[in-house]
Amino acid sequence: MVLPSPSSPLHAGPFDTRSMRYLLAVADQGSMTAAASYLGIAQPALSQAMRRLEQELGVRLFERSRRGTVLSSAGRAVIDDVRASLAMAASAAQHARAIAEGKTGRLRVGFVTHAVYEVLPAALKLLHAEFRGTQVVLSEMSNADLVNALGQGDIDLAMLHTPVAVQGAVRQKLVRRDRLMAVLPAAYPLEPDGRVSLADVARLGLVWFPESQLPSLRAAIAAAFLRMGLEMRVVQEANRTLTVLSCVAAGIGASLLPQSATVLQHRGVQFATLRDGERLPHFELSVLWQASGRPTIASQLAGLL
Repeated sequence: MVLPSPSSPLHAGPFDTRSMRYLLAVADQGSMTAAASYLGIAQPALSQAMRRLEQELGVRLFERSRRGTVLSSAGRAVIDDVRASLAMAASAAQHARAIAEGKTGRLRVGFVTHAVYEVLPAALKLLHAEFRGTQVVLSEMSNADLVNALGQGDIDLAMLHTPVAVQGAVRQKLVRRDRLMAVLPAAYPLEPDGRVSLADVARLGLVWFPESQLPSLRAAIAAAFLRMGLEMRVVQEANRTLTVLSCVAAGIGASLLPQSATVLQHRGVQFATLRDGERLPHFELSVLWQASGRPTIASQLAGLL
């Protein structure tokens, strides 16, 4: 806040916010009558307030004449500080209300790789439009690390794959649900319709995420293999999507990734629709946030996604 020096009249106690508003109104309107009308108060009350202020400060702030009321040299000396002080006070009040209403502050967001395709950009766009001034801290993590970070309160909002079990009271919202597609080496021959079967994936062996990362989804995929009389043989574990794609490109095996991952143009791999993919579980992406009795930036952002 811009304030005058201790030797300035503005440093005196009588110069409260109301007195500053009155002074600015008279200076801007050019007369006590016009200023009183602008402020919505009686003219005698405004005149009395200004006289009392001058008496308490020991300086004349206005020069009065038949043509109106203008600032004295002392008034002109402090008016810019008064205007700046009021503007900063209003800004501080607005900022305090925004924090109390969960509209600004600091938001720590953790996310898995698949969130960067659509969900994270949409969230950042909303943050810029609806929660301007919020400091955003972004951290890409594995699914398991996100579960731990949210449970321990290290992040405010997690964009991760569900279902998961999180410690503490949290809220959850499903924001994307993708079918799984086969990821194969680029040279692998597809069927005439461009599709493959789950048996093709089983023959090549599966490159997939460690069981600790997505235990529920991995178990559901294994169950789908079993129902079709196939063995889910994991030939290589990889904890990041780009690592999975690199392993497939190297010919180590095939993989199953969500349809949203097709935006990744990774050399040496091809995506294909599974002829019998309806037997597989969907790949879910959800936002989770700490439960609270009051609105938070995380809860309000989740509601907009």
